[in-house]
Amino acid sequence: MIALGKLNTLEVVREEDHGIYLEAGIDGEILVPVREVAEGTRLGDMLEVFIYRDSEDRLIATTKTPMAMVGDYAVLEVMQVTAHGAFLDWGLIKDLMLPFGEQKRKVSQGMHVVVRVYVDEETRRIAATTRLGRYLGKTDRKYVENEEVDVMVVDRTDLGYRVVVEKEDWGLLYHNQIFQPLHVGQGLKAYVHSTRSDGKLDLILDKPGPEKAITLSKQILDRLQQSDGYIDVGDKSDPSQILAMFNVSKKTYKRALSQLYKEKKIVFEGDGVRLVK
Repeated sequence: MIALGKLNTLEVVREEDHGIYLEAGIDGEILVPVREVAEGTRLGDMLEVFIYRDSEDRLIATTKTPMAMVGDYAVLEVMQVTAHGAFLDWGLIKDLMLPFGEQKRKVSQGMHVVVRVYVDEETRRIAATTRLGRYLGKTDRKYVENEEVDVMVVDRTDLGYRVVVEKEDWGLLYHNQIFQPLHVGQGLKAYVHSTRSDGKLDLILDKPGPEKAITLSKQILDRLQQSDGYIDVGDKSDPSQILAMFNVSKKTYKRALSQLYKEKKIVFEGDGVRLVK
């Protein structure tokens, strides 16, 4: 049985002028249109394809990989809004439908919206929803302090940026702990700071503990070597200068400088830092 809305590896079993057919077990044979058949494809070849439905609700395969598959979260552009719903560009010829009932807020053409891709249980069609909370925080997964996780930025709030954590839970990155530009839809690594009573996660972007200090110290030494042994950003520099050069807070930077000074690898000179040769 094929996995709808996912990548499947299937065997080429028939060739026709309009394309090739893949063996899909109880789902029968599935067409790959001729425009998407790579030159040299032969009977017996195993192809990795994405399975979805065409405009007539027939199963169809494509060798293209969409911007998001079932279970994924992504930022997609609204291409048009019709009487049936909105249609999103997800990288395939047939746009992805965002039904009116799945729109938390009304969308319009040209907007970029954060969605989750799912399979409608009644129609068996692939669709999108902006009602993300329906799918988050539903597992019993436990996170440990300082655990590295994959996150995707969903929106900006007064407190910080809301993110989806590991496609399963809600998390928050606080403004006062962010030292790099973020944008909706961005995927990045974060670290668990704590788990709140409601199950949502407080996160940080900097690697916690000694590992972060080691990484930053190496970055400082590398920058000094690239700058003839001197940089004009020291422990008394403005936080914005430190952020621009090393993408960290002043507190974190001063801690790394203090350690390098103790190791006699740098000295403070003027408003900056000089490498000890």
